[in-house]
Amino acid sequence: METFSKPANSIKNWSSDDRPREKLAMKGPAALSNSELLAILINNGNKQKSAVELAKEILQLGQDNLEEVGKLSLSDLQKIKGIGIAKAITIVAALELGRRRHSGSLLEKTIVSNSREVAEYLRTMLKDHPHEVFAVIFLNRANKIKSYELISSGGLTGTVADPRIILKKAIEKEASSIILCHNHPSGNLRPSQADKQLTEKIKQAASYIDVSLLDHIIVSEEGYFSFADEGIL
Repeated sequence: METFSKPANSIKNWSSDDRPREKLAMKGPAALSNSELLAILINNGNKQKSAVELAKEILQLGQDNLEEVGKLSLSDLQKIKGIGIAKAITIVAALELGRRRHSGSLLEKTIVSNSREVAEYLRTMLKDHPHEVFAVIFLNRANKIKSYELISSGGLTGTVADPRIILKKAIEKEASSIILCHNHPSGNLRPSQADKQLTEKIKQAASYIDVSLLDHIIVSEEGYFSFADEGIL
């Protein structure tokens, strides 16, 4: 009877110290490279390439930068032969968990005390969007965050946020105040005239239902811009 051996590049043919799962079990996750950690998520390769080799392709697609890898979409990942929808979903889900873990500390704080704290959270949540998105943070009377919610997303140059939707959600969540936020994928942090007009429109409308607009924060990879800090709220 003819027998078939596993491909030479199969991880199963590697020494146990070189296999990502075994290596993690013996030495802990910090001992693994980025490609080895990704290989665990990929689980198995194909006839041509091992899971580690596929992981290296993903990193190359993200310019060997995990920040850029975090921006890859499901369709981007599936451009790599050997990465199907199931593997792509697993990778995107893992990256989202990492993003939420990194940003979760603000939600656990008793109160929001300054724009920098909010901006750090928002940069983590919004930085990987290739297009502009608009979100709102809803707070109670003690300035403790009740929830964070994406309101709309647009193209590369802008998005439209409906004040009626924002105020409806504020009432539903029994929020006493709100913080508006959106990203600028271009990196330019200066608010546009449309940004200023929308901010004023929402501020006035919110006042009619006794909801305070605390700030409007624009974030990008370059930093953040706070309407409140700049005195234009």
